[in-house]
Amino acid sequence: MAISLREARRGDELAVAEVHVRAWQEAYRGLIPAEFLDALDPRERAARYTFESPDPAAPTTVLAVEAGEDGAEAIQGFVTFGPSRDEDAQGFGEVYALYVDPDRYQGGVGRLLMAESRRRLHEAGFTAAILWVLQGNTRAANFYEREGWSPDRATRVEQPYGIRSTVDRFRRELP
Repeated sequence: MAISLREARRGDELAVAEVHVRAWQEAYRGLIPAEFLDALDPRERAARYTFESPDPAAPTTVLAVEAGEDGAEAIQGFVTFGPSRDEDAQGFGEVYALYVDPDRYQGGVGRLLMAESRRRLHEAGFTAAILWVLQGNTRAANFYEREGWSPDRATRVEQPYGIRSTVDRFRRELP
């Protein structure tokens, strides 16, 4: 089946959250406490998304979808991007999130989504972009490096959902 890209819209929240949770559970196993990962609830995550926001400064989320024989779409991954939120990277674009359903790893979905985010950020006038990677997530770091991103030596400690984690910043010139 062919993968196509489209922007997320209202009604996609739960399907996106299901991919998001499966990806976290796969990618962060051993890096984040298993009890936390096992307790993730896609319904709770879905409530955090706002697709089709009228705010022009709102992030953009693009979905990789695959149509089944019955015409129903299955979300295979997503990327969310917009202006950098970092004080020392004002004027840059930022990839806030890139997650692919673990069943689709190695299938080109991540590369397709990453290329689309770079293209759109460049079209929005950004000449460089950043993203953050959880330390120890070597699969993601290797993927980003193959995609032309490089660590820029910035590191920070975050506490999403009360889980302390250290992340490294990567940078890439656009397009």
